[in-house]
Amino acid sequence: MPNDLRHHKTKAQGLYDRIADVHNLAMKLNGYSASVAKYLRSLDLSLDENSLVLDAGSGTGIVTEAFHNAGLPAKRVVSLDLSIKSLEVGRESLERWPTKAAKNDFVQANVLSMPFADDTFDLLLMCGVLEYTPLDDGLREAARILKPGAPLVFLPVKPSVVGSVLELLYNFKTHSLNSVRETASDYFNIVGNHKFPITEPIAWSKTIFLLEKK
Repeated sequence: MPNDLRHHKTKAQGLYDRIADVHNLAMKLNGYSASVAKYLRSLDLSLDENSLVLDAGSGTGIVTEAFHNAGLPAKRVVSLDLSIKSLEVGRESLERWPTKAAKNDFVQANVLSMPFADDTFDLLLMCGVLEYTPLDDGLREAARILKPGAPLVFLPVKPSVVGSVLELLYNFKTHSLNSVRETASDYFNIVGNHKFPITEPIAWSKTIFLLEKK
């Protein structure tokens, strides 16, 4: 697995390079990682010690940490993002747990052209990243790098009052849930659509689609 942090500046990358530390703190305080870890533990993902896992659009590693904290097996976990600063913050956070950090790689790349061969990964995690891309392009690339039948745990920002505020803060555009369902069905079987309990802050902005590559 590649482990380099190459520079490739974009508007979105520049934003997250500037706000990485603040964004990371906010995500940790609101319990996103714990909510995602709880959800992942509830699934039968059929992972083992040879499994390869990718967190695409990983940001500062909140979902990467959720995967590690869920206690699921994997050979390697890859955190991929455009923002070099976010990746550095994520790596520093994970270094508090040396055994987890030892099996985690950090790669700077665009989610629309990921530097991996077809049919590579056993599990893909995507949270709050395809709001910056055409939905079809992002899901097509996600399907390309997954093994046939492998799952995508996809956490889009759901249209809501909170979602509208996030659009302004982070300069992205949410996709309607109907669009997600329709576009995803071109590449994936839709296994489920999880709604977080309203008592968990992640419920204010995110939902989960569990998808399986056709």
